[in-house]
Amino acid sequence: MKMTITEKILAKSAGKTFVEPGQNIWLNVDVLMTHDVCGPPTIDIWKREFGSAAKVWDKNKLVIFPDHYIYTKNPQANRNVALLREFANEYGIDNYYDVGTERYKGVCHLALAEEGYNVPGTVLFGTDSHTCTSGAFGMFATGVGNSDAAFILGTGKIWEKVPESMKFIFDGELPPYLMAKDLILQILGDITTDGATYRAMEFDGDGVFSLPMTERMTLTNMAIEAGGMNGIIAADAVTEAYVKERTNKEYELFTSDAGAKYHSIKKYNSALLEPVVAKPHSPDNVSTVRSVEGTKLTKCYIGSCTGGKLSDFQAAAKILIGNQVRTSTFIVPASTEVAKALEVETISGISLKEIFEKAGCVIAQSSCAACLGGPADTIGRAQDDEVVISTTNRNFPGRMGSRQSEVYLASPLTVAASAINGVITDPREFL
Repeated sequence: MKMTITEKILAKSAGKTFVEPGQNIWLNVDVLMTHDVCGPPTIDIWKREFGSAAKVWDKNKLVIFPDHYIYTKNPQANRNVALLREFANEYGIDNYYDVGTERYKGVCHLALAEEGYNVPGTVLFGTDSHTCTSGAFGMFATGVGNSDAAFILGTGKIWEKVPESMKFIFDGELPPYLMAKDLILQILGDITTDGATYRAMEFDGDGVFSLPMTERMTLTNMAIEAGGMNGIIAADAVTEAYVKERTNKEYELFTSDAGAKYHSIKKYNSALLEPVVAKPHSPDNVSTVRSVEGTKLTKCYIGSCTGGKLSDFQAAAKILIGNQVRTSTFIVPASTEVAKALEVETISGISLKEIFEKAGCVIAQSSCAACLGGPADTIGRAQDDEVVISTTNRNFPGRMGSRQSEVYLASPLTVAASAINGVITDPREFL
């Protein structure tokens, strides 16, 4: 009767004492999240299938964050936000965080954490593949399509197959030149973009638990890049402190049983790892930074749910302080909370915002911005033949804009070092 942490949480949600991989179960959903890209079609399906008398199963468990295509003049994008606003008003959805108001929070995956929706031991679904970010809080979180989300919206339930689990252990604390982005890219290089298809990716070891919450979120965020159903990290004292600052909701802590069955277990010696990049055009096309040093860049980008958190900017600022960037460099806070923190968090008495401004960076408003390409007027969007190094999560052709551009994925440390030299640079040059 031994289970992994993912299996235990799913068993609790299904009202069962034991589940195993391959078993199909009904889950009771604790939170459903959607945004301006997938929210309108989800609502349309819900209205069509549940009819004129459709009711939201639990308005307190539905959360809506406009965040993707918001700072744009594109009429279709603007219409999507308007549809969400109309829906929230019609059905009395309190957990709607409208753009252009004081309630606006920024990118949904970070906002879920900041607003206290990430609760250990619970089950969260979202209409976005990077919903797995929330798994950093010792909970089950995954993305679903619009039809599944519409069913949840009307019933609060979903039919799921219990996934196998894979464990990734990082022994030893990380050297100062490594970040969580290096760890997850290393994994992707090893197992490829389909190496964890429909499996739970569990992260463990001193290297993981020495990380702050926002760095742990980088690991679980990119589980989907390996095809994973979810990423998950057991909650500890660091997790509990973060959660208790933001909510008074009750929660339950789960850990994997010793001897629980895994599809595979992979161990890494943290001290032996190097800074890495994912070369165009796939997150698993991984090489050491040193092997591609000197590659000329036209744009550097630090932002997104993966790389736009406060810890990401603190890391970048350590390198950028007192230096000037040689190529266009964009700083895009993932949330409005992070944007405010840039003004008050300091290094050597200088705010992070001032460090970035003096270095010559462009600071944008909190949103997904260029991570998903977006309309032509999206700030930081990759143009034809540009070579970009970015803290985002995907580098498929056209992901950040033009299909003719090339995108390298890297940690904030590596992106900051590269911005100073104008070419891909190992951050150890500045540390």
